[in-house]
Amino acid sequence: MAQEDVASVVEKSVTFTAYKPQLIVESQRVGDAVAFYKAVFGAEETGHSLYPKRKADQELPHLVSAELNLAGTTVVVSDVSVNSNANKGSMPAILETDDVEAAVAKAVGAGAVNVEEEVEGGVKGKVTDPFGFTWIFVSPAKKSESDETKEV
Repeated sequence: MAQEDVASVVEKSVTFTAYKPQLIVESQRVGDAVAFYKAVFGAEETGHSLYPKRKADQELPHLVSAELNLAGTTVVVSDVSVNSNANKGSMPAILETDDVEAAVAKAVGAGAVNVEEEVEGGVKGKVTDPFGFTWIFVSPAKKSESDETKEV
């Protein structure tokens, strides 16, 4: 692409309406992951897609992906088979909570592994869920009076 073409593309206005992190899990584990995120994080399922080619003798449909509302954000949980070219990189998620210890305990009780916990300007807990994703729990930052009046 010529530099002039790139410049004309960059000048076009684009508006994004949502950012949806996608968690890619092992084949046929979307349902398990959704159940875990509902139980541990209080996520709410807002939609899902089923694999269309199921055999008649199979009782449960194969859940290919699901959209969850997690702390006011839409998170998409997808089956790796649909995303065969998916990057196996990692993107930890940070969740704010007033009770970090309880969040860690609940996650560990449901099968996550406690990775670390530290106190550094606020309580922080870190777990890896049964699907390989890292979740970091932090306490909300304390606002000072000067923060509340600060203009951004």
